[in-house]
Amino acid sequence: MAVYLHEEDLPSADLLAPGIVAVDTETMGLITPRDRLCVVQISDGQGDEHLVRFKVGSDYAAPNLRAVLADPSRLKLYHFARFDLAAIHHYLGVMATPVFCTKIASKLVRTYTDRHGLKDLVRELLGKDISKQQQSSDWGGAVLSDAQLEYAASDVRYLHGAHSILVERLAREKRSEMAQACFDFLPTRALLDIAGWAERDIFSHE
Repeated sequence: MAVYLHEEDLPSADLLAPGIVAVDTETMGLITPRDRLCVVQISDGQGDEHLVRFKVGSDYAAPNLRAVLADPSRLKLYHFARFDLAAIHHYLGVMATPVFCTKIASKLVRTYTDRHGLKDLVRELLGKDISKQQQSSDWGGAVLSDAQLEYAASDVRYLHGAHSILVERLAREKRSEMAQACFDFLPTRALLDIAGWAERDIFSHE
């Protein structure tokens, strides 16, 4: 298992094994148009994690990374896909679908708890403890610390394992179709967020 840091792009679009990839992002904050994309983490589930860092003023060209993210044959696993899809679309110009969101799946099948953060999900499903200490750190600095690199890598390291269990539970509870409908809507939800409807429920009566 190794963590690789790349500048501005993956060295090759063929770096990752074919199939499902886990994806996450680190930004300067939670408002996508304002807070720039700093890091994209990606893993094929084979034991290594790849982090692509973007500098201040980046043009976000990243053809190799974009090719992987835009590949319609690759399922992308996220935890809170809504945010990551918006950041990737806004800065990299691709809608990184198809999607499986472990946070949505958790809310659909782990109805016995209100703890749906990645840390709690991974602890219950996989028996692993991950640290979220670097979650609010400065991802735009010239140098990322070892703690930041490990944090970023851990955000994609366990998504393949969680995905397998959540797929089984969704089927068991007969909520697979409902989950898929939610996943299919996420690109539109991300575009609504970017366009200014992040905090308004357009489906509500008000």
